[in-house]
Amino acid sequence: MAHTPERTIEIVEATLVDEELVAAFARLIPQLSSSPSPSAAQLEALVGDDDTVLFLARLDGAIVGSLTLAFYRIPTGTKTWIEDVVVDESARGHGIGESLTRCALDEARRRGSKDVALTSRPSREAANRLYGRLGFEQRETNVYRYRLQN
Repeated sequence: MAHTPERTIEIVEATLVDEELVAAFARLIPQLSSSPSPSAAQLEALVGDDDTVLFLARLDGAIVGSLTLAFYRIPTGTKTWIEDVVVDESARGHGIGESLTRCALDEARRRGSKDVALTSRPSREAANRLYGRLGFEQRETNVYRYRLQN
């Protein structure tokens, strides 16, 4: 029986925007959406925003996933959202999405959020199973979007 070496998964908060990060997003974002990949300047703004945490997943040192955790204040408290979760298709099946989500929940808890919300397309079956397994409850609500830009 062949022995396969253990792969190392590390979840870190992005604090520096460099060529590696920009290249990682150029590879990851098309796997998530048809939106353009963020520029270095856009990533700088994201990483520098106190109300946003950009988590990165590294597998054997390489960036293979990300999750954005966003906080905003309203009169009734602080809202917390998980956005743009993506794991490179070559790295799926290693628990990276779960690790990213658990780190986000820990950060939201640390900052005093009472809950965390997210949306996920029904076609993302594995992601939806993961969120249910982690304790997210599907809400009975209508989600609306008004497009300000094409």
